[in-house]
Amino acid sequence: MTTDELPPSSEAELRAELKALLRRAHDSDLEIEGGWDCRNGTDYPDWDVIVTEVRKNEEPKQEMPSTNE
Repeated sequence: MTTDELPPSSEAELRAELKALLRRAHDSDLEIEGGWDCRNGTDYPDWDVIVTEVRKNEEPKQEMPSTNE
């Protein structure tokens, strides 16, 4: 986000910005799995951010026809 962009005003907007940031990092071949401390001085809380890659849902397996009759 640049300084002239509006900050997220909902959880959905925050998720969209996080998703876009992670995709840009991935496209730049950055290692984005891990944890980071975000220290913000006295005006904002500090956060601990943890990013973990998750396995995508697999396609459902098709049932094989039974050979037992």
